[in-house]
Amino acid sequence: MGRVFIEWFTSVFLNTIALLIVAQLFERFYLADFKTALIASVILSILNMIVRPVLVLLTIPITVITFGLFLLVINAFTLMMTQSLMGDGFVIDSFGVAFLASIMISLISLVLHKIAGEPNKR
Repeated sequence: MGRVFIEWFTSVFLNTIALLIVAQLFERFYLADFKTALIASVILSILNMIVRPVLVLLTIPITVITFGLFLLVINAFTLMMTQSLMGDGFVIDSFGVAFLASIMISLISLVLHKIAGEPNKR
């Protein structure tokens, strides 16, 4: 149980850093501060555990037709859902910005996870 929590918290923390980096890269992607980014990362994590699998299941036909590229739209949608739950501390101006930001967040998060390594291998 403790190991699972540490892995989840590490993932949330690294995604928080990725969100902050993306907020610096995109003018139309606003995060108020670290605390807001951390809360957004927790909400995004919960949405990815609960809502994302349902969306993936419902969109299997279009995902297959687009060779999986529709998953990028689902990622952007969950990011937009997160910002709608957050209020004024987290603002994304458009779906296009959310789409590009979700790609950047995924790439930055991937790099950060590779740098950090797996908790049980350190």
